[in-house]
Amino acid sequence: MLIVKKFGGTSVADAERIRHVAGIIADDYSEGHDLVVVLSAQGDTTDDLIAKAAELNENPSRREMDVLLATGEQASVALMAMALEKLGLPVVSLSGRQAGIRTNTDYGSARIEKVDGERIRGELDRRRIVIVAGFQGINRNDDTTTLGRGGSDTTAVALAAALHADVCQFYKDVEGVYTSDPRKIPGARKLDEITYDEMMELASLGAQVLHNRSVQMAKRYGVELEVCSSFERKPGTIVKEVIDMEKTKISGVAKDTNTARIAVMGLADEPGIAFRVFRVLSNAKIVVDIILQSIGRDGTKDISFTVARSDGAAAVKVLSAQQSALGFSELDVSETVAKVSIVGAGMMSASGVATTMFEALYDAKVNINMISTSEIKISVLVNEEDADRAVSAIHRKFFED
Repeated sequence: MLIVKKFGGTSVADAERIRHVAGIIADDYSEGHDLVVVLSAQGDTTDDLIAKAAELNENPSRREMDVLLATGEQASVALMAMALEKLGLPVVSLSGRQAGIRTNTDYGSARIEKVDGERIRGELDRRRIVIVAGFQGINRNDDTTTLGRGGSDTTAVALAAALHADVCQFYKDVEGVYTSDPRKIPGARKLDEITYDEMMELASLGAQVLHNRSVQMAKRYGVELEVCSSFERKPGTIVKEVIDMEKTKISGVAKDTNTARIAVMGLADEPGIAFRVFRVLSNAKIVVDIILQSIGRDGTKDISFTVARSDGAAAVKVLSAQQSALGFSELDVSETVAKVSIVGAGMMSASGVATTMFEALYDAKVNINMISTSEIKISVLVNEEDADRAVSAIHRKFFED
C-alpha cells in the first residue's frame, strides 16, 4: 500500500515532535507500506525568515523570497531524515526540485503544472522512505518557486495523484474533521466521512483543517484523503466523492472572521450597473462572496457585498477611483462582521434546514445582516461580536438538542 503522509509545522516544531512523527512513520513502514512524507517548515520558521528579509529589504523581489522561504521546508525534511536514520530506517529527503514538482512562474503563489515522479518511484523501489519538502517546486527558468497559502497540503495531494497513492493522510492536532471547532464547541462531533464538496466549502468558510485548494485537486484526481490525529493511532475522517447520504442534514458549522462588508450606495437603478461595479473588482482580482442588492427607489439602489478583510482596503480604493464613472453617492465599509455557515450535502434533499438555522439565531438573539445560499451551504453575515454565540446556537440546534 502506498501512503502519502503530510505533517504541518507544529508537528515538527522541535526535536521531541520530530521524534514522535518519526515513530509514526516507522510504525507504518514496519507494516510493509511504501511511504512518501511531506513536511512543512518547523513552527514559526517561515515568519522568522520573512522578518529576516525585512531587516535587509522592506520590498524584496518575489523570486528571492521564494529562494529564502523554501529553505524552511528543506531544513524540516533533512532533520526528519536524520531522525529516521537514527532508528535504522532507509530514508532519503528531497527538495521540491528533486521530487520533480514543476510549477508555473508565479513566484510566491505558483501553481503545480506537472509532477515527474520518476525519482520518487526509484527510491520507493529501493524500499526507502521518501521525505519531500512541501510548499515548493521549480519553474521553467530552473528557479525555485513557492506555492502560497496551503502549499504543503497541495504538494501532498499532487504527489498522491501523480504516484496513484492509495490514500493521502493529513496529521493534525485533532482526531479528524468535526462538526465545528472542538476547542470552542464542547459538543462538536467527529465525522467518519465527508464529501470533497462539503470539505471544500468548510475549508473556504473558515474551518482550518485542510486548504480548499488541496481538496479541489483531490476531487479532480480522485485522491482519497484522511484527516487523522498526530497523537493517537485511530481512524480519522475520510474525505471522498460519495458517502452515505442517509446521514445528518448538515456536516458542519463554520465561522470566518476574515470578512468585510462593503455597500455601494446611490447607484443608478438601471441595467448593467451591477456588471460595471463587479467588473471593477474583478479587474483588480478581488473575490466577492455574499451579494445583496436593494429594491430600487427614487431611481437609485444600493449593492452590498463581502470580500476578504485583507482585500477590503483595495476594494475601497478601486471603487473610489471609479466613483464618477459608476455614479454612486458613497461607500459604507464594515470590518466588524463575520460569516457563519452551515454545510451539508444532505441539505439538497431535506426541507426546513434554513428555518432551523434561522430559529437558532433568533433564539440566540443574533441579527442577520446578509444571507447567501447554495445547494450545500447557507451563509449568514452577522456582527463579529455575535459570531461565536451564533455558531454555538446553530450547532446545538442541529447536533445537540
